[in-house]
Amino acid sequence: MKLRVEKAILDHNTIERDYGIEISHPLLKADVPKRTVFAYPPLINSHDHLVGNWVPKASGGTIYPNTDIWVEEMKDSPPFLERNKVWFNDGSFDLMQDNATLIVGLGAYKNLFSGCAVVQDHVPKQKDEYYERYPIEIVKDYTQCHSISLGNWWGGEEAQIEYKKSKGKMPFIIHLAEGTDERSKNCFAQFEKLGLVQPNTLIIHGIALNKKEIDKCAQAGTSFCCCPTSNIFLIGKTIDVEYSMKKGVNIVLGTDSTMSGGINLLEEIRKFKELFPKISTADILAMVTVNAQKALFLPKHYGRLSPKTPHLMLIKKKYEDPYENILAAQMEDIELLIHKNKPLYGALEYVREEDLTDEYSVIKVGNEERFVLGKPMDLSKKIDSILGYHKDFPFLPF
Repeated sequence: MKLRVEKAILDHNTIERDYGIEISHPLLKADVPKRTVFAYPPLINSHDHLVGNWVPKASGGTIYPNTDIWVEEMKDSPPFLERNKVWFNDGSFDLMQDNATLIVGLGAYKNLFSGCAVVQDHVPKQKDEYYERYPIEIVKDYTQCHSISLGNWWGGEEAQIEYKKSKGKMPFIIHLAEGTDERSKNCFAQFEKLGLVQPNTLIIHGIALNKKEIDKCAQAGTSFCCCPTSNIFLIGKTIDVEYSMKKGVNIVLGTDSTMSGGINLLEEIRKFKELFPKISTADILAMVTVNAQKALFLPKHYGRLSPKTPHLMLIKKKYEDPYENILAAQMEDIELLIHKNKPLYGALEYVREEDLTDEYSVIKVGNEERFVLGKPMDLSKKIDSILGYHKDFPFLPF
C-alpha cells in the first residue's frame, strides 16, 4: 500500500508534512487516495493486567494508604464477583485455562481499539501459546514479581531470583511503593538492598519514592511506569513525575486494569495531561512510544515511523496540531492500525474487502464499518451467554 498523509509524527517530536508511507501486506490496497488523517506510531501500553479488565471499578472511590488493602477488598467487590461467573481464578494463574482466554481477549481488544499494538501484561509468565493467540502483541520476554510488600503471591520466584533470570537482557517488572504510608515508604530500602535498582528494572507506580530514591533510580537507568487514573483513584497521587523527568528517568504510561484504571490508553494520555499540564504532549507521546520501546526492550523500530514502516496508526484529523489531535482522539477516530505489516483494525477503504479471510470480522463502529483481526463480537456474545444477560464494556466500540 502506498499512502500520503497530511502530517506524520515519526518519533514523538519529529513532524513531517505531506508524508509518503509504503507498507506491504496482500490484504492492503495498492494505492489509497490521500486522506485527511495523521500518521502516528502505534501505541505501547507498558502496564496492564489483561485478565482484570472488567467494569465498573472495584472500589467505591476510597483513597487507600496502600494498594495491598485494595487487592484484598477487590476480591469481594461486585465487579470481581461478576467476573468470577465467567472465569474463577483457582490460584494457578494459568491464563490458558477454562474461560480465562475470554477475559484476556477483552483486555487485548481494549488495547487494540485504542491504538495499542503492544501491551505488557503483568502476570506470572504463561505458556508460549498465550503470547501468540491474541490480535495484538503481548510482550513475551520479561521476568516479574508482584511486589516487595506482598512478594510473588500470584506465581513465580522471589524477586531477586526473578531478576537474575532476566540476565539484564529483558525487563524485570515489579509493583513498588504503591501507597503513601510507612509500609509503602519502606519498600525502596529493601528493594535496593536486594540489588534490584537496575537498568532493566521497570518500577510500576512508585508513588512513595522520595527525591533521593528517585535520584538513585535515575543514576541506575531504572524506568518508571505511571498509571495516572489508577494511581489517583486508589491512592490520590502519582509518583513525582516532574522531578523524575528533570532527573532524566525514563517514564512510561500504563492503563492498569479497568478495575482501577481508565478505559484505555487514550484516556490515560488525557488524564496524564490533566494532571501535568506543563509536560508537553510530545513528551507524553514519547511515554507510549519510544520510552516504552526502551523500557520493554523492544526492537528499535517500535514506537517510530519510517517511509517503509512495518507499524502504522492513522487517526482522523480533528485539529491542525497533531498533538492536540491525539489528545482528542476517541476509539472511533482510529482509521487504521498495522503491526508487523499486518492489518489489525481499520476502515474498509484501506483493504481489499473481498480478500478478508476468516481470521477477520467486520464490525460497525458508529456509522462506519471496520475490519478487525479476530472475532470480538463473538467473544462478547460468549460472555453474555455465560452471564445470562448483556454486559457493556466501554472499551469496546460496538
